[in-house]
Amino acid sequence: MKIPFLDLRRQYQQIKHEIDAEILRVLSDGFFIGGVPVLDFENAFSKFSGATDCISCANGTDALEIALKALGIGRGDEVLVPANSWVSTAEAVNNVGAEPVFVDVIEREYTIDPGLLESAITDQTKAIIPVHLYGLPARMADITVIAKKYDLKIIEDCAQAHGAQLNGRAVGTFGEAATFSFYPSKNLGAYGDAGAIVTSDLHLAGKMRRIANHGLLGKHDHQLIGRTSRLDTLQASVLLIKLRYLEQWVLKRNLVASWYNEYLREDIARPVNMDGVYHAFHLYVIRTKYRKDLIELFDDLGIGYGIHYPVPIPLIDSYSYKGHNRNQFPIASKLSEEIISLPMYPELSEREVKYICDQINTIG
Repeated sequence: MKIPFLDLRRQYQQIKHEIDAEILRVLSDGFFIGGVPVLDFENAFSKFSGATDCISCANGTDALEIALKALGIGRGDEVLVPANSWVSTAEAVNNVGAEPVFVDVIEREYTIDPGLLESAITDQTKAIIPVHLYGLPARMADITVIAKKYDLKIIEDCAQAHGAQLNGRAVGTFGEAATFSFYPSKNLGAYGDAGAIVTSDLHLAGKMRRIANHGLLGKHDHQLIGRTSRLDTLQASVLLIKLRYLEQWVLKRNLVASWYNEYLREDIARPVNMDGVYHAFHLYVIRTKYRKDLIELFDDLGIGYGIHYPVPIPLIDSYSYKGHNRNQFPIASKLSEEIISLPMYPELSEREVKYICDQINTIG
């Protein structure tokens, strides 16, 4: 049975009539930047996220950079980021002139370890970027206590956590701002690059909106140095349609995860299940000492998989200037050798999940 790691065609077929009609409407209107669809999506997504305002932009990395810049973070500043994440979390810090300071993660949860934050804080530390990795909320209660104690800003990286909640509260509402990616593979994905920032600070929202649009307050009235980072009209229209389905898609992701939990062998390390946490299951990540054997089996059978992530960020080539070693990040380093992401999307059938698990259970 050939099972791809991700199959966006299945999703498209379910909503094809809506998507095709909306794309044709946008093409017929001939209006491709801004307009009502962008405003409608921003309003709908801010409501979904529980924030007051949504500032759409070109992608999730831009969202991080715009949020950092709006909070006044730049040259000479430090920002705490997890050692286990996609590189953009740290890259955005460098791109505003600041320096990322890497913090190891919690072994079962894969998110930044609040118990290590205080030892990483210096006089130059200005912010923390907790990542709700794979769809699991970070420990925001502990993180916000530390941030308040040291007067640090919090920017939540929600690129993998659309629909995740912590004690009934949506991720993205715990810090000064939160960023989202709508890369096609995300829980809420566009048909190209797209991103957004949400906040309930109206002053900050206005500043981020100006930064994303050449610093404009009004036409030819440049209040500050900004950039161009726009969500185009076509992507906004697609996202607005998909947003109506997001809640049920995340529910289905949780159902798929429950099938994995049921059919996997007991000694396979599964995603952690915690009280008060609603996992969005962007990815379903297991750990195994037999990853190499499993990869060979999956390759032979045509079962898709991913490694998120094969090298901790502080150990990739672009951060070699920091001189870090594996012993400084023992958990992230250990995870990088054992984790493997299984196929995860709402359209997966129980039969497919059971087949995948049956193959995994033969290894080791």
